[in-house]
Amino acid sequence: MSGALSGLRILDLSSVLMGPYATQLMADMGADVIKIEPPTGDTLRGIGPMRNPGMGSNFLHVNRNKRSLVLNLKKADGLDAFLKLVETADVVVYNIRPQAMSRLGIDYERLQAINPRIIYAGLYGYSEKGPYAGKPAYDDLIQGVAAVPSLMSKASGGEPRYVPLTLADRTVGLMACNAILAAVVSRYQTGLGQSVEVPMFETLTQYVLGEHMSGASFDPPLGPTGYARLLVKERRPYLTRDGYLCVLIYTDRHWEKFLELTGQGALFSEDPRFANIGARSMHINDLYAMVAQAISTDTSQNWMDRLNQADIPCMPMHDIESLLKDPHLLAVGMLQYVEHPSEGRMLEIGVPCSFSGTPGLSVQQPAPQLGQHSVQVLREAGMDLNAIEALQMSGATNR
Repeated sequence: MSGALSGLRILDLSSVLMGPYATQLMADMGADVIKIEPPTGDTLRGIGPMRNPGMGSNFLHVNRNKRSLVLNLKKADGLDAFLKLVETADVVVYNIRPQAMSRLGIDYERLQAINPRIIYAGLYGYSEKGPYAGKPAYDDLIQGVAAVPSLMSKASGGEPRYVPLTLADRTVGLMACNAILAAVVSRYQTGLGQSVEVPMFETLTQYVLGEHMSGASFDPPLGPTGYARLLVKERRPYLTRDGYLCVLIYTDRHWEKFLELTGQGALFSEDPRFANIGARSMHINDLYAMVAQAISTDTSQNWMDRLNQADIPCMPMHDIESLLKDPHLLAVGMLQYVEHPSEGRMLEIGVPCSFSGTPGLSVQQPAPQLGQHSVQVLREAGMDLNAIEALQMSGATNR
């Protein structure tokens, strides 16, 4: 195993997406992530197209570079085996409610007594300090309570909609990765681990309000909430004669060049709406409508050529099918065909970041089958084959 996080051992009790995404980010950078699953496996194993039971497409893309260990933590011997692993682990990650973790007998106080260096990271819906503590949380619910569907409605003029991505899960996964590694750095200084809370609601709220607090940032308010440029109806890909094109005309120079391209160069100095970024922001819907009308008169490629020549930012609008064929992604290795030992040929999503001295692992270990590494991990923890067989006989681990 190589990578910037080589030597960091993570016991991953999380399931579905939020936690597994966070731990895969660390696994890609070299951490030894042991995915601890119940005998029935992670729920995500059953979602999406699959060639074999328990190996759904979504599971494959958030669980690579991990080892799978089956442990039934509701059985005494399964819990004992987990606590044995804690002795030499660096991090425990979970995404069930803290009350459920306490019922299992694996709260922070117990693990800290076993290993004072342990970092105990909880990813769940709402901070334990507020009235929403303990409420169930899913991506759709968190998007809703953090005002995302409302923003979608304001921008489109249509019905409220969730963003068609697991926005909250992945946002919190990224934040969790940052928080866990910050705790690791702190441990180098203090020698002690700590409990880390990463709540979904508060994390996504930070994203939303950072842009849309606007006038409410001040007391008394200096205006309404909402970042106008992001909410106007005309902020969208522009229709061309043969498709759509993404164009962002933002700076003074961008607007001056674009108006010259459309034969309206005099507007930049004569029309007060173009005087500065503040004036443009006040009239941004009208200005974007003007851009939309101009873009509609020619093909996407012709506009790309002209805009690139003028150094005005633009990109094609992909759909998922064309994204998979993007020449840049293929050139940098973000999309590669690999051979999975049990699932055969599959398209793997690469690691976006790179390190000059400690390269990421990429797909050194494809997503594991359920319990694929149970015996290996338990042997590493010091258990002999007789003890492992006893766990298998009791149903605490798989055969």
